[in-house]
Amino acid sequence: MTSFCLSDVMERAKYSTNTKYILLFIIVCLVISLALERIPDTYRKFMPPYKSMLMCSSQISDQTITPLDNTKHFMVSAFMDQRVKGFDIRIISIFRRDSIQPLHCLFCCVDHLSDTTPATVLVHSDHFDFPYGATDVMCQIPHNCNATHVTLMPHTMRSMNPMWLPLRNKKTHEKYTSFEFNFTVCISALFGGYNNVLQFAQTLEIYRLLGVGRVVVYNNSGGPELSRLLHSYSQEGLVELVQWPIHNYLNPSHGWRLSVHGGDLQYYGQLVALNECIYRSMERSRYVLLNDIDEIIMPYQHDNLTSLMDTLQPQHPNTGVFIIQALVYPKKTTKESNKGYVDAWRQVPGFNILQRIYWEDRNDKQYHRHKMLVQPRFVEQTSVHYVLKLFGEKYKIPEQLCHIMHSVTKHLTERPLEELHLDKRLWDFKDRVIPRVTEMLRRAGLPSSEEEADE
Repeated sequence: MTSFCLSDVMERAKYSTNTKYILLFIIVCLVISLALERIPDTYRKFMPPYKSMLMCSSQISDQTITPLDNTKHFMVSAFMDQRVKGFDIRIISIFRRDSIQPLHCLFCCVDHLSDTTPATVLVHSDHFDFPYGATDVMCQIPHNCNATHVTLMPHTMRSMNPMWLPLRNKKTHEKYTSFEFNFTVCISALFGGYNNVLQFAQTLEIYRLLGVGRVVVYNNSGGPELSRLLHSYSQEGLVELVQWPIHNYLNPSHGWRLSVHGGDLQYYGQLVALNECIYRSMERSRYVLLNDIDEIIMPYQHDNLTSLMDTLQPQHPNTGVFIIQALVYPKKTTKESNKGYVDAWRQVPGFNILQRIYWEDRNDKQYHRHKMLVQPRFVEQTSVHYVLKLFGEKYKIPEQLCHIMHSVTKHLTERPLEELHLDKRLWDFKDRVIPRVTEMLRRAGLPSSEEEADE
């Protein structure tokens, strides 16, 4: 309302030299604006539509992390979610766990502002003891409200300038017959100037051949060369780049263990980003792969992930979470692995995963982490290696059918070659991957042997 009045004042000022008149008009505008902010919920529905919509449209957040006024909390994104009885909206958030107070949900409806409804705060059980944790705030839309945006308030009194989140996923309660993508990969989160360009490009191209149509990358601070590569892939449409400036609001941890790494929030908000990615993909992708960029979920008895899941899903119709075991592929320079060397890539930052063709046996006495391929509609909350809340069943895929190829950067144990197992599965894609990677590096302006030969 204030912005509406001020724009009117500027228009009137063009045709009036009466300063007293203009000042009086400004004062009247401010008084009306303050009065509107304090109209009780019961009567707010009778406000003229243009006034209520003006309040909604004036402060729509365009950020991925939005501070919640008068709290220590942050909103990330809001989604329609009617899978849990009694609720319509789920707001993915980051909450200070020791500072949770009663909250209320306020909706911007098509033709009015809603009454407030009480919010239910659900802090995820997996927070690794950090002060801040991934949190869901559940809201119910009031009767007769065609909601478009939502915000949270720590009390029933209106905030002067609430930040509104647009509502996404208007069809999460429906059965989908088609999806824009069969597979989406969620990568969270790039930080610390991560710049393993060659591995990133190779992994993206292999996933493309496996049937992945979209890779969502939560980017905090990638290196300069990687940023150029991501920009090229974003323009092409394979990568959906989500800026993730968590360091502007909190002191994010560089690891998952509070006692070792310190900080406010685990691993630059990894858990928050994974959950956000699942909901971001719920209407668009049949499956979502939750793994790191140094991991490839690789089928061994099928040409691609589509044929793998077309086989598994009918056998396990109520399964929404498919668990996949990881095998470690350490760096091992041998005559055989050097056949994966590509001279044109020698100046590109990062390492060549085509040379990672040996995997090592696991120690059965240790816990071995796995990752997941999920149907997002079956998932309510997830952690990194397991789902916290789901609506369906889980199934562990046999290793001989599919496993994760984990090309580690650092490895504490150096094992002799005779203790490793040769695996050249990546080479089945080599002839198609090499030209594609070389072309994407060229588009990103990164060095190649051809360019160096011309110098």
